[in-house]
Amino acid sequence: MISPRIPAALLAAAFALAACTGGAGRPPGGDPSSAGPVSEGAVSEGAVSGGPVSGGVASPGAPPELTPEAYEIALEAPGGPLGTAVGDIAKARTIRSLKQRIGRARDAADAAAGRLSGVRPPADIGPEHADYLTALRGVGDRLGALGDAVDGRSLCTGPAVLARLGTSDEFAALKEAGADLAGGGDYRGGIVTVKPPAERARRLGNGTILRSAVRGGYASLTVKNGNPRDGVVTLLKGRTKALSFYVRKKSTAKIGNIRDGTYHVYFTTGADYDRSARLFTRDCAFQRFDDTMRFHTSRVGSQIRWTDWRLTLNRTAGGNAKVDDVDPDDFPS
Repeated sequence: MISPRIPAALLAAAFALAACTGGAGRPPGGDPSSAGPVSEGAVSEGAVSGGPVSGGVASPGAPPELTPEAYEIALEAPGGPLGTAVGDIAKARTIRSLKQRIGRARDAADAAAGRLSGVRPPADIGPEHADYLTALRGVGDRLGALGDAVDGRSLCTGPAVLARLGTSDEFAALKEAGADLAGGGDYRGGIVTVKPPAERARRLGNGTILRSAVRGGYASLTVKNGNPRDGVVTLLKGRTKALSFYVRKKSTAKIGNIRDGTYHVYFTTGADYDRSARLFTRDCAFQRFDDTMRFHTSRVGSQIRWTDWRLTLNRTAGGNAKVDDVDPDDFPS
C-alpha cells in the first residue's frame, strides 16, 4: 500500500476609466474652508490645504473644475487599462501567469485612482466622485488579497479569482459608486460592466477517465481517496501522460486493462474541477509519489500472471510511500 499525505472561457470586462487630459496630474489646490475650525471669528494663518473653495474659486495650482462633458470623458474612455487587466485574469493558464495578471490588474486599479484623484469634478457630483475613488482603491486592495489567496492555493484559476472578486464588498462598492455617478448626473462612464462568473462546485463521477493511452493490458490500479477533497490521479510513462482518472473524496476507484510499463504517479486534490482546464479551481494541492509503479505480465506454462497496484491518497498507519509537493505549473494535468 502506498499512502501519501494530503496535500475558461474568457471573461469580457471593461471598466470605463481614463484620466482627464486637461488638468489631470496637477496637484489639488488649497481650500481655506477646509483648513479646520476657527474660534471666535479669528483668521487662521499659514498654509492651507484641501479642495476647491466654495463659489468655484480655487487656490493657485488647483485643477480647474471640469465641465460635465469633460468629466464624462474622464470617466468613460473605452478599453481603459483597468478593464483590460481585469479581463486578462481569466486568460491565465498557469499559477505564475495568474499571479502576474492579478498584479497588473491591481496596478491598473491604483493607477486609475491616482489619475482620477487629479480630476476636479463638477461641484454637484463631488461626493459621488470621492466615493468612486475610494471604491477604486478598495478594489486594488482586494486584488492584492486575491493574489495572496493564489499563493496559498485557496484560489487556483482565473475564473475562480474573478468569481471571488465578484462577491467581495469592494467590488459591490465600486458598482454602487458607479451607479451613483450615473444617477447623480448621468455620468455613465463610471458604471461597472464587469460580470464575474458565479462560484461553482463541479465534480465528476467517481472513476471517470480523463486520459487513456495505456489500455490493453491485464493489470489494474485501485486508488482509495480518504481525503476531504476530490482528486485526480495521473500516470506518466516517461514524459507521456498515459492515464488520468477522477476519484471522489472518501471513495475508491479501480481502473483495469493497464499496459505493462513503469509509471510515475502524480495526483491533485481540490474543489470545483474544471474539466476544460484540467484543474481544481479552489483549495488545490499537487503532489507526486517518490517511487514508481511497475506493471509486469508474465506467462508460466498455461498461466498468465500480472501485477496489480493499490494506492491510498491519504495518510494511513503503516503507509510505505513518500510523496513530495509539486509546482502547480509542472504538474502533468
